[in-house]
Amino acid sequence: MRATNLARGGAAAAALTLSAGLLTLASTSASAAPGCSVDYRVNQWDTGFTATVTLKNLGDPISSGWTLEWDFPGNQKITNGWSATYSQSGQHVSAKNPSWAASLPTGGSASIGFNASYSSANPAPTSFKLNGTTCGDGPTTTTSTSTSTSTSTSTTTSTTTTTTTTTTTDTNPGVHVANPYVGAKGYLNPDYVANVNNLADATGGALGTSMRKVAQNSTAVWMDRIGAITAGRGLTGHLDEALRQAAGGTPVVIQVVVYDLPNRDCAALASNGELKVSENGLARYKAEYIDPIAAILADPKYRSLRIVGIIEPDSLPNLVTNLSKPKCAEANSSGAYVQGIQYALNKLSAIPNVYNYVDIAHSGWLGWDSNMGPAVQLIANTIKGTTKGVNSVDGFVSNMANTSPTDEPNLPDPNLTVGSQQLRSATFYQWNPYFDEADFGTEMRNRFIAAGFPSGIGMLIDTSRNGWGGPNRPTAATGSTVDAYVNSGRVDRKLHRGNWCNQAGAGIGERPTAAPRPGFDAYVWIKPPGESDGIATKTDGPNEEGKQHDPMCDPAYRGDDQANGGNLTGAMPGAPHAGVWFPAGFTSLVQNAYPAL
Repeated sequence: MRATNLARGGAAAAALTLSAGLLTLASTSASAAPGCSVDYRVNQWDTGFTATVTLKNLGDPISSGWTLEWDFPGNQKITNGWSATYSQSGQHVSAKNPSWAASLPTGGSASIGFNASYSSANPAPTSFKLNGTTCGDGPTTTTSTSTSTSTSTSTTTSTTTTTTTTTTTDTNPGVHVANPYVGAKGYLNPDYVANVNNLADATGGALGTSMRKVAQNSTAVWMDRIGAITAGRGLTGHLDEALRQAAGGTPVVIQVVVYDLPNRDCAALASNGELKVSENGLARYKAEYIDPIAAILADPKYRSLRIVGIIEPDSLPNLVTNLSKPKCAEANSSGAYVQGIQYALNKLSAIPNVYNYVDIAHSGWLGWDSNMGPAVQLIANTIKGTTKGVNSVDGFVSNMANTSPTDEPNLPDPNLTVGSQQLRSATFYQWNPYFDEADFGTEMRNRFIAAGFPSGIGMLIDTSRNGWGGPNRPTAATGSTVDAYVNSGRVDRKLHRGNWCNQAGAGIGERPTAAPRPGFDAYVWIKPPGESDGIATKTDGPNEEGKQHDPMCDPAYRGDDQANGGNLTGAMPGAPHAGVWFPAGFTSLVQNAYPAL
């Protein structure tokens, strides 16, 4: 997945706590209808609100389109919406189905949403009409209004107003902390744990024991297509399981990878996605992908979770180095990547317990100053273009699904001279002075702070596959020429830094760790060890998710000068499509883990 350029309803919901202070959640139910029912829920602050409207068809099937109508009792004005086409005249609102959702079977539901402004009061609509038919005899309304203030003991006092006023103490830790990983335990994905333990049981012995240790570490959940939101366990199922794992009282941090931009991974093939810029991909990304994810994450029952959003791997870095690729050029000229990421950040940063980390590639991709400078500018400008600007993100993440080492212990100084040449001039580094992710991440962090980001901005390193251990791991560097010295000492054993697909000899790296070094929020496992990067053999076409064979996943293929200097790919044979469980790959990662398991 690495594209490297080396040249270059019903009852009222509970109140959430916002840093801004007052938050109101209201719900209105319109039911007992011959034709429809509506659930209307609002997350409200002092001048605006976000509404989620769930329409259920209780009448005959609808096949040719639907329109939901209502009147606002107050001065509410819709500013933008999703999963429907909205029009408003005065207080009257119409929401028409999107083109891809014209059908609504008997018993079927549609969920739509919008942002709106208001002043003074924000009463809920009193009735709704579906295709001209009133939904029921009139809604029943329950409203909960809470004012929350935090004390020095992290205790929140809530005043709830319904027909009476009561005071309760809320110990829910659903606030935005400085580092979500500190004081929390990582989410264990039961589906991944099952894959690991099943292979461990089949393997047995000392190797099987080591495999089981992997299952004790947190891995990210990938939302790599629209269907992933609901397929199998789905996003809701993972969040519910995270709540169960938090039952002991320790906060749980769950990492969700947001990864479905149109023209996704534009310089490679193995991780191509389902959406295309030329086929209304950006609109679909917003309405069918980001909006449902944001609606699920905003559910008040998940407010005690610390939800980390890993935002769009392989996106903005491709716009820095790979504009010669047609799909990248199209993503750039259309604004799909920038606008899509801004939309995602706007949605997710509005949820108090979501923490956003944006992809910054890795040291072997952006380490040259000619790449690093433009990358920082592009990423910074993209984030500054969001509603909250630099405050819409909590940090940046490097090395996602890659194998660049966290440290190169035998090569700490890129300017060291051997044979009258600096180490960074070696063939393997090609004058790139950043040999590892710690140095790269530190420099990127400093540059983002210089560009106006808060001094507390945090970095993440994906260490799931960058351990490079095993019996041949070097312990020192020797040699009288710069290439001999570098090649004898580097722990990164790739044939070329541009290689990225299912690398033979790679090992599991540092275990997920909170605050491992100054400026770094955590070492994380974003790529679950053992999931393939891409299929090794050529297929007839893309699979149902849009993923294709990339020759960089073929162990017999030699790349070009830009991709990997014309070297062999170093990829393992027999690998399946990207994201599919790859037992041989997992076994190799365990055997080569450093530190050893």
